[in-house]
Amino acid sequence: MTRAMLAGVLALTVISVSPLAQSKTATVAIYKTPTCGCCSLWVKHLQQHGFTTKVTDMDSVDEVKNTNGVPRQARSCHTGIVDGYVIEGHVPAADIQRLLKERPRGVIGLAVPGMPIGSPGMEVQGMSAQQYNVLAFDKSGQTTVFAKH
Repeated sequence: MTRAMLAGVLALTVISVSPLAQSKTATVAIYKTPTCGCCSLWVKHLQQHGFTTKVTDMDSVDEVKNTNGVPRQARSCHTGIVDGYVIEGHVPAADIQRLLKERPRGVIGLAVPGMPIGSPGMEVQGMSAQQYNVLAFDKSGQTTVFAKH
């Protein structure tokens, strides 16, 4: 094998195991209402960070939240499913990538309750970003702080 071929194989190996390359293979199924602009902006945020998205518009997303165990106190405007995990609200792509890499025991999803200004999709020109937490939740509805922003 020539040095050039070896370098090419090594480069492909590094690219194929990088977190960005891994996230490109993850498809996020997103359930939202058709008129929600902030949800659409969050979808673009995910796409810009390497996720493939499949959007389903619905009149109400409550059944998706109920079926997938999203705790009432953690709910927001849209729900996503990626690789068996539930993603509720405006969760940053980096936190989803971390979840998929670390796979913490007992966690079934992440949530950003409400719609905090400055979270992905909720950037409002002329307004300061709010501090917010990304919560991890389990099957029983218990939440813990996964990340602070």
